[in-house]
Amino acid sequence: MTLRLHDTAARAVRDFTPLRPGQASVYVCGLTVQGPPHVGHVRAAVAFDVLRRWLTEGGLEVTYVRNVTDIDDKILAKADEHGVPWWAWAYTNELACTRAYDVLGVLPPTYEPRATGHVPDMVALVERLVERGHAYAVDGDVYFDVRSFPEYGALTRQKVEDLEPAADTDTDDRKRDPRDFALWKAVKPGEPDTASWPTPWGRGRPGWHLECSAMAGRYLGPTFDIHGGGLDLRFPHHENEQAQSRAAGDPFARYWMHNGWVTLGGEKMSKSLGNTALVDEVVRRVRPVELRYYLVAPHYRSTVEFTDAALAEAGAAYRRIESFVQRAAERAGRDTPTSLPAAFREAMDDDLGTPAAVAVVHDAVRAGNTALADGDDAALTEALGAVRGMLGVLGLDPLDPHWAAGGSTDDRLAGVTDGLVRLALEQRQAARARKDYAAADALRDQLTALGVQVEDTPQGPRWELTR
Repeated sequence: MTLRLHDTAARAVRDFTPLRPGQASVYVCGLTVQGPPHVGHVRAAVAFDVLRRWLTEGGLEVTYVRNVTDIDDKILAKADEHGVPWWAWAYTNELACTRAYDVLGVLPPTYEPRATGHVPDMVALVERLVERGHAYAVDGDVYFDVRSFPEYGALTRQKVEDLEPAADTDTDDRKRDPRDFALWKAVKPGEPDTASWPTPWGRGRPGWHLECSAMAGRYLGPTFDIHGGGLDLRFPHHENEQAQSRAAGDPFARYWMHNGWVTLGGEKMSKSLGNTALVDEVVRRVRPVELRYYLVAPHYRSTVEFTDAALAEAGAAYRRIESFVQRAAERAGRDTPTSLPAAFREAMDDDLGTPAAVAVVHDAVRAGNTALADGDDAALTEALGAVRGMLGVLGLDPLDPHWAAGGSTDDRLAGVTDGLVRLALEQRQAARARKDYAAADALRDQLTALGVQVEDTPQGPRWELTR
């Protein structure tokens, strides 16, 4: 594997060389569970899932960490607004995030630490920063002193004097510099007792940036290979992560990768703007595998405009692939050895070039359809193996057990649908066996009207949803 990554910090494409031979360590910022996830949230999870699969395909053992931020100002505010305990609000939305990851075929991380489970690690990191002269305490709050660390701003190539004041605290009058950011926040009047922990500086809770540095260090050590996340996290979150970790003496991330936004009406999809498309809602009208295809097909660094028309186009493209795989598997078998064309490898090695990689998939599908029409079993087997191999890397193989039930958000509903269609097909087959062709045709017409396309094959009837 010669994987070239667009390293955000270096602003250049660099060949990826793992820190330890045969292993790769990846940390991706998970979600702050203040609410259920929208499509923009899960794009990072899907993009870095493809990265993980490609690293694994390259023979690397991947340790993949994706955290959960379950204590935060916004979580406390939302929970108070809805009259529920903050931890209950956080856990409810954490379950919604897990459901979204699962329904889109995102592999579970090696570790998925919660911020609230790692407060001792965070306190220890703050103590190191205070001892080194990079942090100071004021009335229970602890701030990172940006002027004490000359490299501050290196990740995003900004000068301290050009930056706005840090927006993570209410007042700046106690700071040495308005741009100093909060490492630890003292408990405020009216906040629940359960949302604070004892420390040398008094009771309080961690700052957002501190959480990720502490958890990355806990699971991946002082230095690791790749840090990923959404483009909106570059500043201040990732800039502050890098500064506090390096100021504490840890080299931290060796490569930085950031995925582009999903926009709606030309603006970044966000809860604050109200222009969201919740995953739970979208997968009620679009199959999850088609939504995943929609997110995977563009380059991970590109901006994706979320529209119904684009979703429909992606769904149609995926169904063409799916139809070939299903028809070819019926003829060539489901156990066909998989392979990866050289053009696909070249595309993926070029900074995870999924647009070119997906084009290779469609080329192989066209070749396979020709082989099907010509009855060329050798060419068909080769095309099927290539298509399934490539789709496996992208997490889109229709024959993967994850998608076998149609990728519904409710497996029981998918099972019922499959059972009812098969029952109708059995009734149709029985009508044909007794030569009641009128009844058989009527059953097929009824299924067609419901959006179920039936195709008769030598192995028996097969069906697929057309809408």
